[in-house]
Amino acid sequence: MKNITSLTIFETHKIRRHFNEKTETWHFSVIDIVAALTEQRDYNRAKTYWTTLKNRLKNEGSEVVTKCDRLKMIAQDGKMRETDVADVETILRLIQSIPSKKAEPIKLWLAKVGYERMEEMSDPEKALNRSREYWQKQGRSEKWIQQRMTGQETRNKLTDYWSDSGVKKGEEFAILTNIIHQEWSDLSVKAHKNLKGLKTQNLRDHMSEEELIFTALAELSTRKIAETDKTQGLEENKNPAIKGGRIAKDARKALEEKTGKSIVTGENYLPKKKTSKKLK
Repeated sequence: MKNITSLTIFETHKIRRHFNEKTETWHFSVIDIVAALTEQRDYNRAKTYWTTLKNRLKNEGSEVVTKCDRLKMIAQDGKMRETDVADVETILRLIQSIPSKKAEPIKLWLAKVGYERMEEMSDPEKALNRSREYWQKQGRSEKWIQQRMTGQETRNKLTDYWSDSGVKKGEEFAILTNIIHQEWSDLSVKAHKNLKGLKTQNLRDHMSEEELIFTALAELSTRKIAETDKTQGLEENKNPAIKGGRIAKDARKALEEKTGKSIVTGENYLPKKKTSKKLK
C-alpha cells in the first residue's frame, strides 16, 4: 500500500494531508482544519479548541470522533508525531459543528483538492505546474524555481535509494538528512530554520539559490557514494551522508573564500511585516 504525505494550502493556512493510493482517499489533519475554520494562527490554541470540541462531541454521542484516525505527520518540531486525521466525509461533518464563515469556502476547497489529486495521478506534470504557479505567486524568480525543482528531483532520487536500502521513512530519513545538512552547512536543519526565523515552514522553500545548490550537491554526492558502497540500513548510510555533506562543505568554503560572502544566511521569503507609522 502506497501512501503520500504532503502539505496543501487553504487560503494562507497550511493543511497537512495523507493520501492512500489503495483506497484513493485523502486524510487531513483535524487540528489544521480547525485552525483554518477558526482563523487561529496559534497551533496550541487550535489544538485546545479541538480537544474541547472532541470531548463535547463524545458526550453528545457523535460518530464524528470515532471516525477520526491517528497518523504520524510532521509536527512543528520537524519530527513525525501522531495526530488526529479524518477523511473528507468526516471533515465535512465536523465542519457543521464549528461556527465559521469559512465553512462553505473550505467545502469547495476540499472538493477541489480531491479532484486535483486524481488529475495529478493520471498526469504528474500537473503537480509540477501547480508547484511552479504557487512559487510564482510567492514572488520567486524563474531561476530560483528551476533550482528548487531540480533540487527536489535530486532529493527524491536519494530518498528512493534509502527506501530501497532499508532506511525507514520518517525518523530515519530525518536523521540522515540532518547529518548531510550539518556536514555541508555547519548547522542542523533546526538551527538553520531558527536562523531564518522559520517555524512550521519548509526550509527549502526559504533557501537562497546558493543554499539550494549546495544542498543538492550534498545529496547528490551522498547518493553516488551510497550506490558505490552499496550501503544498507540506517547505520551504513550514515557514512555516505557524512562524506557527501563534506564534499559540498569543501565547495562552499572554497566559494566563500573567493567571494568573501557567507552562503548560509538568515534571509528568507517570509512576508515582510508591516510597520505602523508613529503619530507625530
